[in-house]
Amino acid sequence: MGTSGDRQADLDLFFDVSTSIHAICDLNEMLQHILEKIRAVFSIEGASIALHDPRKKEFYFIRTVEEAGGRSHPTMEKMHFPDHLGVAGWVLRENRSAVIHDADNDERLYREMDVQQDFRTRSMICVPLRSRRGTIGVLYALNKIRGRFTEKETRLLESLSGTIAIAIENARLYGDLKAYASSLEVENRRLRGEVQERFNLQGIIGASAPMQKVFSLLDRVIPTTMTVLIQGETGTGKELVAKVIHYSGPLKDRPFVAENCAALSESLLESELFGHERGAFTGAVSDKKGLFEVADGGTVFLDEISETSPSMQAKLLRVLQEGEIRRVGGHRPIQVDVRVLASTNRDLMAEVKKGTFREDLFYRINVFPIVLPPLRERREDIPLLVTHLLRKTAEKLKVPVPRLAPAAMDLLLGFDWPGNIRELENEIQRAMALAAGEPVIAEAFLSDKLRREGGGKEQGVARTLKEATESVEIRMIRDALRRTGGNRSRAAAILGLTRQGLLNKINRYGIGQ
Repeated sequence: MGTSGDRQADLDLFFDVSTSIHAICDLNEMLQHILEKIRAVFSIEGASIALHDPRKKEFYFIRTVEEAGGRSHPTMEKMHFPDHLGVAGWVLRENRSAVIHDADNDERLYREMDVQQDFRTRSMICVPLRSRRGTIGVLYALNKIRGRFTEKETRLLESLSGTIAIAIENARLYGDLKAYASSLEVENRRLRGEVQERFNLQGIIGASAPMQKVFSLLDRVIPTTMTVLIQGETGTGKELVAKVIHYSGPLKDRPFVAENCAALSESLLESELFGHERGAFTGAVSDKKGLFEVADGGTVFLDEISETSPSMQAKLLRVLQEGEIRRVGGHRPIQVDVRVLASTNRDLMAEVKKGTFREDLFYRINVFPIVLPPLRERREDIPLLVTHLLRKTAEKLKVPVPRLAPAAMDLLLGFDWPGNIRELENEIQRAMALAAGEPVIAEAFLSDKLRREGGGKEQGVARTLKEATESVEIRMIRDALRRTGGNRSRAAAILGLTRQGLLNKINRYGIGQ
């Protein structure tokens, strides 16, 4: 076991790297901060990140720091090399980390690199940077100043690598979105005041296997104008996903309007969606466009569509089939061209069988289904979500971003979160309000319910973020192996890993069948 000081340094490192996910306004500044922190905690001479370009089949360095005051190495950052060479090439092929204690006697080292950068490599750890798109690059820790690299340091760097990969991808995504932000229309009355929020895509956070599947589906549907049905429990972020689909796709410059179908009576919902003519009912003193007309050429998001009446379902079916609406009190059809995104927290097929939801409408909206996992099935994402929520809440309260005590994190990881991310956000906001600017959120600031129920879900609750991540990985791997009868190829597919990647984890954790 390491000392308490070592554990605190590891936690500090996790916190700083996780926080940097959201500092995406300047990728270089973010990576400089991360690498300097790694260099200090690991007591090494240098740290570097090289990204992989599969089209050009090469690696290129994007950031590096060396011991002398954390200075960058501009020569190295301009360096490109073929992706079959060096330790990075080996890591890419083998899809696992490399630890080298004596570089002079290791044939994997690319000697030309040291010559070009005027830097002698003596030892290193090189770990893959994995995202939902595969291995996007490698992270180097170079030249241990005292002693040798340890197994603990290797595992710590591997745990950090996924978070760093997410940070890089978020920064790239932000750059793409920022390029067209100035061209977005702001006449949509439902999005006034949300100009900044609409780009807050880091709200969709996750490195877990269930979220990898969601990201993969989003990658496929975003370039299209398909009808999408987003399913998930209350609080899983269905409207956020709908906004990402719209504002990242081909209709991004067109209106986006949303309506909660459960929030209005049938008559009010009909008027809201389809509009009304003057005199259609008491109080209708003028013609009014409905949301389908307002969103013509854009997107309508129908939240909780399962709550609509049979009569409303028939009207929605006509919009999807014929592309036309009729205002309340009106007699002429109005043509509209809209993309429909719908969501529900119910099993719509079960509702169809019960006769409460039209089968023909179900098949019209279920063109491209996306199912969002509940938070209890993606516990390994909780540390990342907590970091994001701490920062978001601190900005609202105008206080420094606090840290979460290990015991408090244990409780968050052990709770089942029936209200999902929304409940987690409420818990973090409440805890920060009670903490009143304290630098550390202790378990005493968490709710009674969480302290009563949060600790007992996991056996041997982890005491660090790294241990928490490993605990969840072990549980998920064992569950996948049980579900597949020990078939490692099928288990790897369930977990979103390559077969070799799963074998590496099985060997690392000593997991038997």
